Amino acid sequence: MTTLSAFNKFTSVLSEQESLMPVLFIGHGSPMNGIEDTEFSRKWTQLGKEIPTPKAVLVVSAHWLSKGTRITAMDFPKTIHDFGGFPKELFAVQYPAPGSPSIAKETASLIKSTQVVEDHDWGLDHGAWTVIRHMYPKANIPVLQLSIDYTKGPQYHYDLAKELYGLRKKGVLIVGSGNMVHNLGMVAWDRLNDAEYGYDWAKQINGTFKDLIRKGHHDKLIKYESLGKEALLAIPTPEHYWPLLYTLGLQGSKDDISFFNDKAVGGSLTMTSVKIG
Repeated sequence: MTTLSAFNKFTSVLSEQESLMPVLFIGHGSPMNGIEDTEFSRKWTQLGKEIPTPKAVLVVSAHWLSKGTRITAMDFPKTIHDFGGFPKELFAVQYPAPGSPSIAKETASLIKSTQVVEDHDWGLDHGAWTVIRHMYPKANIPVLQLSIDYTKGPQYHYDLAKELYGLRKKGVLIVGSGNMVHNLGMVAWDRLNDAEYGYDWAKQINGTFKDLIRKGHHDKLIKYESLGKEALLAIPTPEHYWPLLYTLGLQGSKDDISFFNDKAVGGSLTMTSVKIG
Protein backbone atom coordinates (compact mmCIF):
# COMPACT_ATOMS: atom_id res chain seq x y z
CA MET A 1 0.00 0.00 0.00
CA THR A 2 1.35 3.41 -0.94
CA THR A 3 1.97 5.68 2.04
CA LEU A 4 1.18 9.37 2.38
CA SER A 5 4.89 10.11 2.77
CA ALA A 6 5.44 8.51 -0.61
CA PHE A 7 2.68 10.72 -2.02
CA ASN A 8 4.58 13.81 -0.92
CA LYS A 9 7.74 12.67 -2.71
CA PHE A 10 5.99 11.63 -5.91
CA THR A 11 7.22 13.07 -9.19
CA SER A 12 4.66 13.54 -11.96
CA VAL A 13 4.96 11.43 -15.11
CA LEU A 14 2.30 13.49 -16.92
CA SER A 15 2.92 17.00 -18.18
CA GLU A 16 0.26 19.69 -18.18
CA GLN A 17 -1.25 20.82 -21.47
CA GLU A 18 -2.96 23.97 -22.64
CA SER A 19 -6.52 22.66 -22.80
CA LEU A 20 -8.56 20.58 -20.36
CA MET A 21 -9.65 17.11 -21.35
CA PRO A 22 -13.42 16.69 -21.34
CA VAL A 23 -15.11 14.34 -18.88
CA LEU A 24 -17.72 11.77 -19.86
CA PHE A 25 -20.55 10.00 -18.13
CA ILE A 26 -21.52 7.03 -20.28
CA GLY A 27 -24.77 5.14 -19.96
CA HIS A 28 -23.33 1.74 -20.86
CA GLY A 29 -26.48 -0.40 -20.81
CA SER A 30 -26.31 -4.01 -21.99
CA PRO A 31 -22.90 -5.66 -22.41
CA MET A 32 -24.04 -6.49 -25.96
CA ASN A 33 -23.33 -2.87 -26.86
CA GLY A 34 -19.70 -3.94 -26.63
CA ILE A 35 -19.93 -6.05 -29.80
CA GLU A 36 -23.05 -4.84 -31.60
CA ASP A 37 -23.37 -1.96 -34.04
CA THR A 38 -25.99 0.10 -32.20
CA GLU A 39 -26.81 3.79 -32.16
CA PHE A 40 -25.15 3.88 -28.75
CA SER A 41 -21.91 2.18 -29.77
CA ARG A 42 -21.74 4.30 -32.93
CA LYS A 43 -21.81 7.43 -30.78
CA TRP A 44 -18.98 6.06 -28.65
CA THR A 45 -16.95 5.53 -31.82
CA GLN A 46 -17.73 9.06 -32.93
CA LEU A 47 -16.66 10.49 -29.57
CA GLY A 48 -13.31 8.75 -29.82
CA LYS A 49 -12.69 10.62 -33.06
CA GLU A 50 -14.01 14.00 -31.91
CA ILE A 51 -12.31 14.57 -28.58
CA PRO A 52 -8.54 15.09 -28.22
CA THR A 53 -6.56 11.87 -28.09
CA PRO A 54 -5.93 11.20 -24.38
CA LYS A 55 -2.68 10.14 -22.83
CA ALA A 56 -4.67 7.63 -20.77
CA VAL A 57 -8.25 6.76 -19.88
CA LEU A 58 -9.42 6.41 -16.27
CA VAL A 59 -12.78 4.66 -15.86
CA VAL A 60 -15.01 4.73 -12.78
CA SER A 61 -17.33 1.80 -13.44
CA ALA A 62 -20.50 0.75 -11.65
CA HIS A 63 -19.13 -2.78 -11.71
CA TRP A 64 -16.09 -2.38 -9.49
CA LEU A 65 -17.16 -1.87 -5.90
CA SER A 66 -14.64 -2.31 -3.12
CA LYS A 67 -14.09 -1.55 0.54
CA GLY A 68 -11.77 1.40 0.23
CA THR A 69 -10.56 2.92 -3.03
CA ARG A 70 -8.37 0.96 -5.42
CA ILE A 71 -6.78 1.64 -8.79
CA THR A 72 -5.57 -0.86 -11.37
CA ALA A 73 -1.79 -0.72 -11.49
CA MET A 74 -0.72 -3.54 -13.76
CA ASP A 75 1.02 -3.32 -17.12
CA PHE A 76 -1.72 -5.25 -18.93
CA PRO A 77 -5.17 -5.39 -17.29
CA LYS A 78 -7.21 -8.46 -18.15
CA THR A 79 -10.60 -8.29 -19.86
CA ILE A 80 -13.25 -9.25 -17.30
CA HIS A 81 -16.45 -10.93 -18.49
CA ASP A 82 -18.53 -10.10 -15.43
CA PHE A 83 -21.94 -11.19 -16.70
CA GLY A 84 -23.89 -14.31 -17.61
CA GLY A 85 -26.45 -15.51 -20.10
CA PHE A 86 -24.98 -13.79 -23.15
CA PRO A 87 -23.70 -15.27 -26.45
CA LYS A 88 -20.30 -16.93 -26.53
CA GLU A 89 -19.13 -14.22 -28.95
CA LEU A 90 -19.31 -11.69 -26.14
CA PHE A 91 -17.24 -13.88 -23.81
CA ALA A 92 -14.64 -14.30 -26.54
CA VAL A 93 -13.89 -10.58 -26.72
CA GLN A 94 -10.53 -9.43 -25.44
CA TYR A 95 -9.59 -5.78 -25.19
CA PRO A 96 -5.80 -5.79 -24.82
CA ALA A 97 -5.22 -2.15 -23.91
CA PRO A 98 -2.16 -1.56 -21.74
CA GLY A 99 -2.35 -0.26 -18.21
CA SER A 100 0.12 2.15 -16.61
CA PRO A 101 1.57 1.57 -13.15
CA SER A 102 3.16 5.03 -13.25
CA ILE A 103 -0.12 6.81 -14.03
CA ALA A 104 -1.83 4.70 -11.38
CA LYS A 105 0.71 5.91 -8.85
CA GLU A 106 0.31 9.52 -9.96
CA THR A 107 -3.49 9.27 -9.71
CA ALA A 108 -3.24 7.79 -6.23
CA SER A 109 -0.93 10.64 -5.24
CA LEU A 110 -3.64 13.20 -6.04
CA ILE A 111 -6.13 11.70 -3.62
CA LYS A 112 -5.47 12.97 -0.11
CA SER A 113 -8.81 12.14 1.52
CA THR A 114 -8.13 8.42 1.60
CA GLN A 115 -5.31 5.98 0.97
CA VAL A 116 -5.62 4.47 -2.50
CA VAL A 117 -4.48 0.87 -2.92
CA GLU A 118 -2.69 -0.08 -6.12
CA ASP A 119 -4.52 -3.17 -7.38
CA HIS A 120 -2.97 -5.97 -9.45
CA ASP A 121 -5.93 -8.38 -9.54
CA TRP A 122 -8.88 -6.60 -11.16
CA GLY A 123 -8.66 -5.52 -14.81
CA LEU A 124 -11.23 -3.96 -17.13
CA ASP A 125 -14.84 -4.92 -16.38
CA HIS A 126 -17.66 -4.57 -18.89
CA GLY A 127 -18.48 -1.07 -17.67
CA ALA A 128 -15.09 -0.12 -19.10
CA TRP A 129 -14.16 -2.28 -22.06
CA THR A 130 -17.56 -2.46 -23.79
CA VAL A 131 -17.39 1.32 -24.19
CA ILE A 132 -13.68 2.02 -24.59
CA ARG A 133 -13.12 -0.62 -27.29
CA HIS A 134 -15.46 1.37 -29.54
CA MET A 135 -13.76 4.66 -28.73
CA TYR A 136 -10.21 3.36 -29.13
CA PRO A 137 -10.39 0.13 -31.15
CA LYS A 138 -6.62 -0.08 -31.63
CA ALA A 139 -6.25 -0.62 -27.84
CA ASN A 140 -3.14 1.55 -27.92
CA ILE A 141 -4.06 3.96 -25.10
CA PRO A 142 -3.51 3.00 -21.44
CA VAL A 143 -6.77 2.26 -19.63
CA LEU A 144 -7.06 2.22 -15.84
CA GLN A 145 -9.98 1.73 -13.49
CA LEU A 146 -10.71 3.41 -10.17
CA SER A 147 -12.97 1.47 -7.83
CA ILE A 148 -15.98 2.81 -5.95
CA ASP A 149 -15.91 2.47 -2.16
CA TYR A 150 -19.31 0.94 -1.42
CA THR A 151 -19.06 1.86 2.27
CA LYS A 152 -19.29 5.58 1.49
CA GLY A 153 -22.15 7.84 0.50
CA PRO A 154 -22.82 10.13 -2.48
CA GLN A 155 -21.13 13.23 -1.04
CA TYR A 156 -17.92 11.28 -0.45
CA HIS A 157 -17.75 10.14 -4.08
CA TYR A 158 -18.47 13.62 -5.42
CA ASP A 159 -15.76 15.14 -3.21
CA LEU A 160 -13.21 12.46 -4.08
CA ALA A 161 -13.72 13.18 -7.77
CA LYS A 162 -12.71 16.80 -7.23
CA GLU A 163 -9.27 15.61 -6.16
CA LEU A 164 -8.78 14.11 -9.62
CA TYR A 165 -9.30 17.41 -11.42
CA GLY A 166 -5.58 17.78 -12.08
CA LEU A 167 -5.70 14.79 -14.42
CA ARG A 168 -7.87 16.81 -16.80
CA LYS A 169 -4.98 19.26 -17.13
CA LYS A 170 -2.63 16.41 -18.01
CA GLY A 171 -4.51 14.77 -20.86
CA VAL A 172 -6.30 11.99 -19.01
CA LEU A 173 -9.84 11.22 -20.13
CA ILE A 174 -11.97 10.37 -17.10
CA VAL A 175 -15.10 8.33 -17.81
CA GLY A 176 -17.90 7.50 -15.39
CA SER A 177 -19.74 4.40 -16.63
CA GLY A 178 -23.16 3.50 -15.28
CA ASN A 179 -26.78 4.50 -15.99
CA MET A 180 -28.81 7.40 -14.59
CA VAL A 181 -31.97 5.31 -14.46
CA HIS A 182 -31.19 1.66 -13.74
CA ASN A 183 -33.94 -0.57 -12.38
CA LEU A 184 -33.36 -4.09 -13.71
CA GLY A 185 -36.22 -5.45 -11.63
CA MET A 186 -38.74 -3.48 -13.68
CA VAL A 187 -37.27 -3.95 -17.17
CA ALA A 188 -39.79 -4.82 -19.88
CA TRP A 189 -37.60 -7.44 -21.52
CA ASP A 190 -40.04 -7.83 -24.41
CA ARG A 191 -39.65 -4.13 -25.26
CA LEU A 192 -35.86 -3.87 -25.36
CA ASN A 193 -35.90 -3.25 -29.11
CA ASP A 194 -38.71 -0.72 -28.89
CA ALA A 195 -36.89 2.55 -29.47
CA GLU A 196 -37.29 5.05 -26.65
CA TYR A 197 -39.77 2.92 -24.68
CA GLY A 198 -39.67 4.24 -21.13
CA TYR A 199 -42.06 4.26 -18.20
CA ASP A 200 -43.48 7.67 -17.36
CA TRP A 201 -41.65 7.80 -14.04
CA ALA A 202 -38.34 6.91 -15.74
CA LYS A 203 -38.69 9.66 -18.34
CA GLN A 204 -39.77 12.14 -15.69
CA ILE A 205 -36.83 11.59 -13.35
CA ASN A 206 -34.37 11.37 -16.24
CA GLY A 207 -35.59 14.79 -17.32
CA THR A 208 -35.17 16.07 -13.77
CA PHE A 209 -31.60 14.75 -13.63
CA LYS A 210 -30.77 16.48 -16.93
CA ASP A 211 -32.31 19.77 -15.80
CA LEU A 212 -30.33 19.74 -12.54
CA ILE A 213 -27.13 18.93 -14.44
CA ARG A 214 -27.71 21.82 -16.84
CA LYS A 215 -28.32 24.23 -13.96
CA GLY A 216 -25.34 22.98 -11.94
CA HIS A 217 -27.49 21.94 -8.97
CA HIS A 218 -25.10 19.22 -7.91
CA ASP A 219 -26.26 19.42 -4.30
CA LYS A 220 -29.69 18.14 -5.31
CA LEU A 221 -28.19 15.37 -7.40
CA ILE A 222 -26.02 14.30 -4.48
CA LYS A 223 -29.12 14.17 -2.28
CA TYR A 224 -31.11 12.32 -4.94
CA GLU A 225 -33.24 10.52 -2.36
CA SER A 226 -35.01 13.83 -1.72
CA LEU A 227 -36.15 14.05 -5.36
CA GLY A 228 -39.17 11.85 -4.75
CA LYS A 229 -40.38 8.33 -5.41
CA GLU A 230 -39.32 8.50 -9.06
CA ALA A 231 -35.69 8.88 -8.00
CA LEU A 232 -35.98 5.90 -5.68
CA LEU A 233 -37.42 3.82 -8.53
CA ALA A 234 -34.60 4.98 -10.81
CA ILE A 235 -31.90 4.23 -8.23
CA PRO A 236 -32.97 1.16 -6.22
CA THR A 237 -29.27 0.59 -5.57
CA PRO A 238 -26.74 3.38 -6.12
CA GLU A 239 -23.81 1.73 -7.90
CA HIS A 240 -24.90 2.76 -11.43
CA TYR A 241 -25.61 6.32 -10.28
CA TRP A 242 -22.37 6.93 -8.38
CA PRO A 243 -20.24 7.21 -11.58
CA LEU A 244 -22.38 10.23 -12.56
CA LEU A 245 -21.35 11.96 -9.33
CA TYR A 246 -17.68 11.34 -10.13
CA THR A 247 -18.24 13.01 -13.48
CA LEU A 248 -20.04 16.01 -11.98
CA GLY A 249 -17.36 16.44 -9.34
CA LEU A 250 -14.86 17.04 -12.14
CA GLN A 251 -16.85 19.87 -13.74
CA GLY A 252 -15.18 23.25 -13.92
CA SER A 253 -16.89 26.64 -13.87
CA LYS A 254 -16.36 27.24 -17.60
CA ASP A 255 -17.26 23.78 -18.89
CA ASP A 256 -20.02 23.34 -21.43
CA ILE A 257 -22.56 20.56 -20.85
CA SER A 258 -24.09 18.40 -23.57
CA PHE A 259 -26.11 15.19 -23.62
CA PHE A 260 -26.00 12.26 -26.01
CA ASN A 261 -27.53 8.77 -26.36
CA ASP A 262 -30.47 10.32 -24.56
CA LYS A 263 -32.92 7.44 -24.84
CA ALA A 264 -34.79 5.00 -22.63
CA VAL A 265 -34.43 1.23 -23.02
CA GLY A 266 -36.74 -1.48 -21.73
CA GLY A 267 -38.92 0.92 -19.77
CA SER A 268 -36.74 1.33 -16.68
CA LEU A 269 -33.25 2.06 -18.05
CA THR A 270 -31.89 5.21 -19.67
CA MET A 271 -28.77 5.45 -21.79
CA THR A 272 -28.54 9.22 -21.26
CA SER A 273 -24.90 10.29 -21.27
CA VAL A 274 -23.12 13.55 -20.49
CA LYS A 275 -20.11 15.33 -21.96
CA ILE A 276 -18.51 17.98 -19.76
CA GLY A 277 -16.08 20.35 -21.44
